Amino acid sequence: MSAPSDTAPTASVARLAVLREVASRIADPRALGRPVLVGIDGMDGAGKTRFADELAAELLREGRTVVRISVDGFLRPRDERYRRGRHSPEGFWADSYDYDALRTQVLEPFAPGGSRRFRRAVRDVATDTALDLPREHGTDSTVLVVDGIFLHRDELAAWWDFSVYLDVDFAETFARMAVRDGCPPDPMHPANARYVEGQRHYFAACRPASRATVVIDNRDLRHPQVIPHH
Repeated sequence: MSAPSDTAPTASVARLAVLREVASRIADPRALGRPVLVGIDGMDGAGKTRFADELAAELLREGRTVVRISVDGFLRPRDERYRRGRHSPEGFWADSYDYDALRTQVLEPFAPGGSRRFRRAVRDVATDTALDLPREHGTDSTVLVVDGIFLHRDELAAWWDFSVYLDVDFAETFARMAVRDGCPPDPMHPANARYVEGQRHYFAACRPASRATVVIDNRDLRHPQVIPHH
């Protein structure tokens, strides 16, 4: 698997408790005889990558086999992502990701009857160039952990055996992204409209918190809380 980020802060006792609770609820593929597909969803800045890395580490600690994938490895070329304009919320929602590639290179290989031969990414985001990575081999005992935005949209929701939605408000996510990416910290700043309105479209169209297996209030990274929602 991809190594969990070694730059992430050490998890608190409360955070470890939530991670262990979530891990305990994920079916063991060895009992099912097939891989288990797990999606970690949330807005940009919600803490998806860190949560997915830490969940993967917890699953490994329990003796499970894990493959970690980020949807950001399946972004479309830059000119396609911005073909409706650099500030278009519709473009952010509709054109950001190559879901056909994610399906054929990752999801189908781990589905029942799949080949278990997968690719981790199809595009280098930093250079905006296509990747032709060699296929790697998973097994029937793999837990696939995927993180990314929009994971409960119609094209993806049915693929997950288990999914998490990290619930964080715009004020907190943009405060985090201001530190991480240098974007304006005010969600209402015109430069952020593409992302705010694109996410609002996602909320209205897909209601991700309702589709997720587990919803976690991740505003306080040291003290996340599972939110009852079903």
